[in-house]
Amino acid sequence: MDEIMREQILAIIEKNSRIDIKELAVILGVEEIDVANELKALEEESVICGYHTMIDWEKTSIEKVTALIEVRITPQRGQGYDNIAERIYRYPEVNSVYLISGGYDLMVTLEGKSLKAISSFVSDKLSTLDGVLSTATHFILKKYKDHGTIMHKIEDTREKVSP
Repeated sequence: MDEIMREQILAIIEKNSRIDIKELAVILGVEEIDVANELKALEEESVICGYHTMIDWEKTSIEKVTALIEVRITPQRGQGYDNIAERIYRYPEVNSVYLISGGYDLMVTLEGKSLKAISSFVSDKLSTLDGVLSTATHFILKKYKDHGTIMHKIEDTREKVSP
């Protein structure tokens, strides 16, 4: 398949990873086997790194707290930020680690059962790593949109006025 077709497949499955191969083939105007082969190739090349389900935890009885942690570090000679980033992303609580621009070097997202659990992780594990200079923790209080999906539609409660 050509690069344009590859880009189209990736754009579609990024929004709906559960789309049926048959439906994807129809949308793209190609054979199912071509789509299946391209998906397999994209997985083998690690272009497709995984498939995830988004859950609105607020609609469950399960307690979950999400936090964004900004981390300022001292890069290591010859390694830059990679070694410290790897040490951080190996913790099971950590969902993602990004190298960012600005006043901090890394953005770490993690989930815990409570504010206390996240605070303990930051103070006991993250802040004590060699090379970590400082952290700033931000708790997510409400998700309005996540990965392109609107989580809470805001209803218009205003009275409608007709002309």
